[in-house]
Amino acid sequence: MIGISKLYCGTVEPSDALRYGRQSSRLPSHLLQFSKDKRPVVVWNITRRCNLKCVHCYAHAKDKSFENELSTRQGLDLIDDLARFGVPVILFSGGEPLVRKDLPELADYAVKKGMRAVISTNGTLISAQMARTLKDIGLSYVGISLDGMEKVNDRFRGVKGAFKSALEGIKNCQTAGIKVGLRFTINKFNVNEIPPIFDLLEDMDIPRVCFYHLVYAGRGSELVKDDLTHEETRQAVDLIIDRTRQLHEKGKLKEVLTVDNHADGPYLYLRLLKENPDRAKEVLDLLKMNEGNNSGRGIGCISWDGEVHADQFWRHYSFGNVKDRPFSDIWTDTSDPLMMRLKDKKKFVKGRCAACHWLDICGGNFRVRAEAVTGDVWEPDPACYLTDEEIADAASIEQGCGPSYAQD
Repeated sequence: MIGISKLYCGTVEPSDALRYGRQSSRLPSHLLQFSKDKRPVVVWNITRRCNLKCVHCYAHAKDKSFENELSTRQGLDLIDDLARFGVPVILFSGGEPLVRKDLPELADYAVKKGMRAVISTNGTLISAQMARTLKDIGLSYVGISLDGMEKVNDRFRGVKGAFKSALEGIKNCQTAGIKVGLRFTINKFNVNEIPPIFDLLEDMDIPRVCFYHLVYAGRGSELVKDDLTHEETRQAVDLIIDRTRQLHEKGKLKEVLTVDNHADGPYLYLRLLKENPDRAKEVLDLLKMNEGNNSGRGIGCISWDGEVHADQFWRHYSFGNVKDRPFSDIWTDTSDPLMMRLKDKKKFVKGRCAACHWLDICGGNFRVRAEAVTGDVWEPDPACYLTDEEIADAASIEQGCGPSYAQD
């Protein structure tokens, strides 16, 4: 997760994170990515059921009941363990989390246990009453997925009317006073929808948007051919940066993030090095704190059936089941070779990743994407769009671009 607005527009300084000691239990949510203890943010896919048919769904969700989902009682026990373990955030996802009638009870319990509760939803089921319920619970944030404007979004969602229903869900959250933002997964078919999404942020006064790079998992694995080329990715990231800056210059301080491709961090830094070397130094410090991809360390996932994964895209590999052992035990058990390597994966990456100057900042990017394309989890992430020159020793890149701010 790369905070474009935080880093490029200077809304966060290194001192902001340092002031809280960089402990996840003390950091406010907008600084959590800079924690040093990396207590995992946990994505809990509480159901596999969904009322839509999204073409890029990593969970292969379907509109039918599944018998192997954790019960309410098992869910409450899970939350007890997560709270004791010091998990700062629990993200309720699916499928569509709102199809589970006990979602309000589970979220309320998590909040009362001291965790921040957020949901990732398609937004179509957020009625005015549900929005008020979520507000009363103390839900921290609602992320609503839109993959473009009406025609494009409904094509991706597989259900006509999904866009209009999602907009109603956004309005209901706003009326209830819940922070709400957009989630957008970038691919060839919707990259031209990025400007209209920024327009929507302004028109509806939506405070936050996350642009997700495509990860080749679930039904998304069938869209590898529909991912952007490296040059197209660079253009898309530049567009996101430019539109974020324009909002900032107009005094509309939206929170804009890119997610699931940590090459965005070095790319943003190298751009800033040419434009604003002083800010580039501060950004480099923040990127070092962020540490890049944290699958298996700073983020984890629990499936509807209790299986524990390195993140929500690793559904093909389980470290254990919370029905058998607490999540906290599973997460700290490094007898599993993959878990052990993910805790310090920079030692195990191969090829251009191993030689990359930005490895400490990127963290090796997405291992599951490398595995999907090459069959080897430790090969370079094929979605890394940095050039060979950019991943080499940065001293040559920085020459003539202002003072050198290469890592020690």
